[in-house]
Amino acid sequence: MDDARLIENLIYEYAERIDAGDLAGVAEMFRHAVIRAPKQQHSFNGYDEVLAMYQSSCRLYPESGTPETRHLTTNVVINVEGDKAASRAVFTVIQATPSFPLQPIISGRYRDSFSRVNGSWRFTERSMLVDFVGDCSAHLLYTL
Repeated sequence: MDDARLIENLIYEYAERIDAGDLAGVAEMFRHAVIRAPKQQHSFNGYDEVLAMYQSSCRLYPESGTPETRHLTTNVVINVEGDKAASRAVFTVIQATPSFPLQPIISGRYRDSFSRVNGSWRFTERSMLVDFVGDCSAHLLYTL
């Protein structure tokens, strides 16, 4: 599999893990990375900070153990240069719960950086840039 495809799979794996409620798995993907929310001027470095951020912000429903969301990642563009890579993508999160009808709740852009370490690609940085916000009350534990 070529490098761009391997990196694309990492981007999609993030979406799968968060939708599954696997916050520890998400944090593991960023063990050697930083997640930034530039608009809010927040940065979360490494496993412990990333896990704490998701645990304090993402509502998980006891019935499913998930946030009852689907993170859709589209328009993925990846540039690989040796053992470094950068990507940009669009995300849209949809959600439905028994008391919250299916709807898009947030959309924006990811700006990611990657490094190849011991032959495997991993995240080094993710910037989350929010463009549109709907009703996130059933998803987030805070107000945007």
